[in-house]
Amino acid sequence: MCALKLISHTVPKVADKAFKRKYIALGRIVTHWQDIMGEKMARHAQPHKINYRKAKRKGDKPSATLEIACSSAHASLLMMQKGVLLEKINFIFGEEWITDIKFIHKAANTLNDQKPKNTNQTKALTLEEKNRLSQLLDKVSDNELKEKLSRMGQALITDQKN
Repeated sequence: MCALKLISHTVPKVADKAFKRKYIALGRIVTHWQDIMGEKMARHAQPHKINYRKAKRKGDKPSATLEIACSSAHASLLMMQKGVLLEKINFIFGEEWITDIKFIHKAANTLNDQKPKNTNQTKALTLEEKNRLSQLLDKVSDNELKEKLSRMGQALITDQKN
């Protein structure tokens, strides 16, 4: 006769085997986040999720994509550093385990040690900074694009000041 077991005893054992590596990996990424991103960028982006894909053919390695939550402006900057970020992440694991990075456009949570930004206290651009930004955007003929680039530039310059 077969003895019945409580599901609360069985599920953790099965789930542990299925999810052990996944959550250890995300935990390592979170604990080394400042080393991976750099102190300044770590405040503006955070690891969101890891998506795993099994190998399609025998002999192929499974792949994993790290999703990073950040604003659109920071995603643009990070996109250019994607290769370096992958190298840093995989250095932590000692193997090429994360194969891709995907940036999702939403504000990253603020860290506990950060002070919430008060928009009234942000430093305004100096006349020199405004002129320099204006010179950089003079050749852009599309007014809508020019306005968006101007706002992005102002935000980046202000962010560097804070």
